[in-house]
Amino acid sequence: MTKYRNLNGNSNVISYEMGSDYIRVQFGTGSPYVYTYQSAGKENIEHAKKLAQQGYGLNSFIVRNMRKLYAR
Repeated sequence: MTKYRNLNGNSNVISYEMGSDYIRVQFGTGSPYVYTYQSAGKENIEHAKKLAQQGYGLNSFIVRNMRKLYAR
């Protein structure tokens, strides 16, 4: 997994991994969560990937838009 840059300094995201149709996010509170096109929608996943690469806003986006839409 790739370490999340956390440019804002207060994110709960530790690291992430991206695939063609998913993003796996490791939070500081436990096991990684996997969000897929099927579980959270293509637009949400692609936006989350961009935020992960930017290192800013991923945790907030997940809380607002994908919180319970994880596949596992």
